[in-house]
Amino acid sequence: MFSAIARIFRTPDLRRKIGFTLGIIAIYRFGAHVPAPFISYPNVQSCLDQTAGAGGLLSLVNLFSGGALLQLSIFALGVMPYITATIITQLLRVVIPHFETLHKEGQAGQAKLTQYTRYLTIALALLQSTTLVTVARSGQLFGVTDIAECNNLLTNTSWFTQAMIIITLTAGTGLVMWMAELVTERGIGNGMSLLIFTSIAATFPGALGAIWAARGFEIFLLVLAIGIVIVALVVFVEQSQRRIPVQYAKRMVGRRTYGGTNTYIPIKVNMAGVVPVIFASSLLYIPALIAQFNTPTDGSAPPEWVSWIGQYFTTGDHPLYMAVYFLLIVGFTYFYVAITFNPVDVADNMKKYGGFIPGVRAGRPTAEYLDFVLTRITFPGSIYLGLIALIPLIALATVQANQNFPFGGASILIIVGVGLETVKQIDAQLQQRHYEGLLR
Repeated sequence: MFSAIARIFRTPDLRRKIGFTLGIIAIYRFGAHVPAPFISYPNVQSCLDQTAGAGGLLSLVNLFSGGALLQLSIFALGVMPYITATIITQLLRVVIPHFETLHKEGQAGQAKLTQYTRYLTIALALLQSTTLVTVARSGQLFGVTDIAECNNLLTNTSWFTQAMIIITLTAGTGLVMWMAELVTERGIGNGMSLLIFTSIAATFPGALGAIWAARGFEIFLLVLAIGIVIVALVVFVEQSQRRIPVQYAKRMVGRRTYGGTNTYIPIKVNMAGVVPVIFASSLLYIPALIAQFNTPTDGSAPPEWVSWIGQYFTTGDHPLYMAVYFLLIVGFTYFYVAITFNPVDVADNMKKYGGFIPGVRAGRPTAEYLDFVLTRITFPGSIYLGLIALIPLIALATVQANQNFPFGGASILIIVGVGLETVKQIDAQLQQRHYEGLLR
């Protein structure tokens, strides 16, 4: 293992790529701590200390930004606008035929879809930064209204000041997107995924330290041991796949013979990745967000429906919230897999190139067989996603951890997934120059 790591730094091209990637990551983390203009840095830090960075409704976005959101830094929005834009673009392929046509055109069509995603990212960043400034000005950014510092996060509330903050946050999102694309082009791994990985990994020491301070060293060791087991299980499931064998018949083109090979279609147990967890979390934020903006500020009693939402759908430690969250994840898993994997297209492509599944006729029977296998594989995958997503909520109810509990939810799925993919890319780069790779 150590000799393989030494080979990485002895290979000039790979050493340069890793160095460039680490440099971009360092710039990104530095920008996450640079406050935006007209932000009261002492008040923000005081509010963070008094609320323990709970973040209220914005905890998921704060997790993906590495804590930059609640610090109101120039990279406060992080990668969330790009993630949202990418998901919207994927969903629009089902609704808009032009997008599906571009997706099938190859590299040229993909480049155009990427350009549309960039435009949508800037538009979403403009919308989200406006919302963030509005929430910060109202004093509800941290989910509390009785702390004086949290009500005075902006040094000036004029329209010019707010416009400058919005422009700065939007420009920060554009810069993050550009840096991520530079990492993808000149570095190692997928740039956007690595920046998300960095943001989430940056919150691990603080989250573990909070558990140590609140519950003691014994509970900290127990959480650490459980975390190692969870990571091992997530790695096992993320690597699990059903391989459907495919054979290609031989065909003559001129004097050349093509085909006659055996391959397989890999269907992963978790084909949806972390997207259903993000969908479900975002959908469950809507009732709490509506209730928060309908809570009276004059100290009077809130409406009955606002109190009901506050009791069951705010903290996340209620059994009803957990049950709804779990069912939403299961439903969104089936929905997203149905959009991203089309058995009819796969069957048509196999038939076009002379491929077939042994024992299954080409065409419609192949599509029905793939759909049958996909449905059966998606069920345990959706249950797995739901259980992993419930870990932070169970930790919130048992050890009084916050909702950014490191060993569960979207955080552990992204950490493990991006880590495995990056290691595979480094291994492939090593195998191009040596007979031995990083993995043995």
